[in-house]
Amino acid sequence: MYRVGVDLGGTNIAAGVVDDKLKIIGRGKVKTNIPRPAPEIFRDIKAAVDMAIEDAKINYDDVVSIGIGAPGSVNKATGVIEFANNLEFVNVPAKQLLDKLFHKPVFLDNDANCAALGEAVAGSGNGVKNFVAITLGTGVGSGIIIDGKLVNGVNFAAGEMGHMVICVNGEQCNCGRRGCWERYASATALVSQTKDAMHNNQDSIMWDLVDNNIDTVSGRTAFDAMRKGDLAAKQVVDKYIFYVASGIINIINALQPEIICVGGGIGHEKETILAPLRRHVERERYSIYAEKQTQLVSAALGNDAGIIGSALLDF
Repeated sequence: MYRVGVDLGGTNIAAGVVDDKLKIIGRGKVKTNIPRPAPEIFRDIKAAVDMAIEDAKINYDDVVSIGIGAPGSVNKATGVIEFANNLEFVNVPAKQLLDKLFHKPVFLDNDANCAALGEAVAGSGNGVKNFVAITLGTGVGSGIIIDGKLVNGVNFAAGEMGHMVICVNGEQCNCGRRGCWERYASATALVSQTKDAMHNNQDSIMWDLVDNNIDTVSGRTAFDAMRKGDLAAKQVVDKYIFYVASGIINIINALQPEIICVGGGIGHEKETILAPLRRHVERERYSIYAEKQTQLVSAALGNDAGIIGSALLDF
């Protein structure tokens, strides 16, 4: 029998059929196209799942459950997405609506929790009791595992590290606060920072990489230009890594996990981002003289962590 995992992101809805060996054997993907009403997005979740099942060449009856990782505050007990700022969801009865679409058991959790679960079971956190997974994507997600158990909190909203403040009275976050880590360390923030630098540096290689179309800037633009020797791009990357490090150091000082894995779109940069992050951490962590130190690693499963983790929600 098979399980389907869905990663509901701010950019894409990615679905995968997961077998008993935790391998993805079929995939489906559609654009999220936010903001729009929840029922429309849920119909596209169904479309992505159908694509994955077709790609896996299995029958719908072979699927025992559907697991969905969604951003924001997800009440696992009620199946309600209570608040998801990037999707503009408030108290959406997700499980109720999705049950009617799938006619199969549907399970929901926060997307970063799902990514952490996937990495803990099948990736970089396998065998580790204290583990944090960070995803740098449309927002900044984080899932926390302490003593081998996922930390949920009183209303299932624990782990929203993207909304801890790293800059008092800083940039307005769409969660309502100012200075949130997400406003500085997400891929969305990096794109904005890159565009600002391009406007201020008309001769930057970054313009060449996007064929002078600033609307096509991505989270990789500054990194790619930096590798070509562009000074303005290096300044963007250095400042961005400083912001990422600021949040990671707070997490280390608060939780002392054995491993923090960095995933999401920016996580694909691997050692390009991890090496300078480690240098920041070594300088600023509180337990600087302790024998055991938190290890920073890349997410082993990449974007598949959320799919695999959400597929495991029925366990």
